[in-house]
Amino acid sequence: MTISPDVLAIGRLGVDIYPLQDGVGLEEVETFGKYLGGTAANLSVAVARYGHAPALISRVGDDPFGRYLLNELARLGVDNRFVATDPDLKTPVTFCEIFPPDDFPLYFYREPKAPDHNVDTAQLDLDAVEAARILWITTTGLAEEPSRATHHEILGRRGRREHTILDLDYRPMFWESREAASAEVGSVLEQVTVAVGNREECEVAVGETEPSRAADALLERGLELAIVKQGPRGVLAKTRDETVEVPVHAVDVINGLGAGDAFGGALCHGLLEGWGLERALRFANVAGALVASRRECSTAMPTADEVERLLQEA
Repeated sequence: MTISPDVLAIGRLGVDIYPLQDGVGLEEVETFGKYLGGTAANLSVAVARYGHAPALISRVGDDPFGRYLLNELARLGVDNRFVATDPDLKTPVTFCEIFPPDDFPLYFYREPKAPDHNVDTAQLDLDAVEAARILWITTTGLAEEPSRATHHEILGRRGRREHTILDLDYRPMFWESREAASAEVGSVLEQVTVAVGNREECEVAVGETEPSRAADALLERGLELAIVKQGPRGVLAKTRDETVEVPVHAVDVINGLGAGDAFGGALCHGLLEGWGLERALRFANVAGALVASRRECSTAMPTADEVERLLQEA
């Protein structure tokens, strides 16, 4: 019997190694913290913090870091039954530097290939793909085979069901060229119902950076909801009948890297709860701000009570 998750995410899973000292380069850092990381994994943890049932499709290496990630997913409330162990590839590690408030360089160690780009159809439960209330995929998963073909298999089975979400999540270091990324994103836009991305990511997807035009271009591809993150100007969201724009929620930033994943997890919470668009965006904005005010990503994801408390104070 298939157990249907509330949110089924597919994508990056790895170990984040973050410095415990700010304002210095890695060559000067003396102590680090180890955390579960990766866009899809962080989002799954955020969803679990709101009391929903997330599951993750990914891969890890057959090594101590891989075992750590499987255990950490379970500890944080994420169903890991679709996370396979790759016999040949090592679990990826990501280092960052922390220069608040707006400079957080990332260093990915994913050579020669990360296990999450080796996700294949053999590890899928396509009934769960079809039944999940939300399916969350990312552009990163389209960068290499067999992950790319697996994403197309998933989307074909999903059949553009409601709440099939594409996180535009463009990471240039994973692609041979910007044009290659644009072509792959274009190939899936007509199979999803929601897209979320910043202005640069929208340019990769539809050739537009102006937020309103970018949202319109996404809607013209048949999407039901387009969300454009505008940095200091907040977030713009459009459906065919509604336009909502909400401002940023100001905080003292410690590490901005997990804010987008927190936003995505909170957005999923709002969709699952059936909230109106403005309420969902305001909640997601505050969730992102809370994580930006904390050092780590996955274990920094807030509870609903924390977000609501900050909303009330605002």
